[in-house]
Amino acid sequence: MDAAAASRWVELAAARLKRERDHLTQLDAAIGDADHGVNMDRGFDAVLGRLPAVEDQTPGALLTEVGRTIVTVVGGASGPLYGSAFIALGQALDAEAEVGPELLLDGLRAGLAAIQRRGAAVEGDKTIVDAYAPALAAFEAKVVAGGSLQTATEAAAAAAADGVRATVPLRARKGRASYLGPRSVGHQDPGATSTALIFAALAEVFAEDAGGTGQAPG
Repeated sequence: MDAAAASRWVELAAARLKRERDHLTQLDAAIGDADHGVNMDRGFDAVLGRLPAVEDQTPGALLTEVGRTIVTVVGGASGPLYGSAFIALGQALDAEAEVGPELLLDGLRAGLAAIQRRGAAVEGDKTIVDAYAPALAAFEAKVVAGGSLQTATEAAAAAAADGVRATVPLRARKGRASYLGPRSVGHQDPGATSTALIFAALAEVFAEDAGGTGQAPG
């Protein structure tokens, strides 16, 4: 993954979040503040407006700037969580001009760790982590087996989508939704949903590079 691919990831994520803005907001209306879709769409629109020129950039520097923009623009709890994840991811990639599977795995691990430091959530709490953690595990399994970025990101996107569906029967233990207690059961978590969209966009980048359909799970 070079800077152009990292930039493409952000563009595709922004497009998916825009298409699903109303759906994300509806999900959040059931168990949150009804602003998740609007906030994520606004934040990624701002990211697109501030994306540095790809020339002379590294993937790490570009994604770090993406995170800083998200922290500044996205409201609610989402801004610090997603922003911290992208900052940690970008910093983990260091100054490498080309990022392979192992280094991207390190970056994705750093992103999840940043989310968990801020939100103190684990799998089963009905949060972003319920999509991110299984995505990371699936990505790692493919990398350990010698898989390519295409196969690893496809596996991550599929696992994230499965993680989203698994949030429906959960009772929320973190965030605004936790205030609802048992009434949070039966609703899909909006943060996990947007996380799966971002992983699907990452898989789409490498599907395009491989001459595939350009589509990924989610």
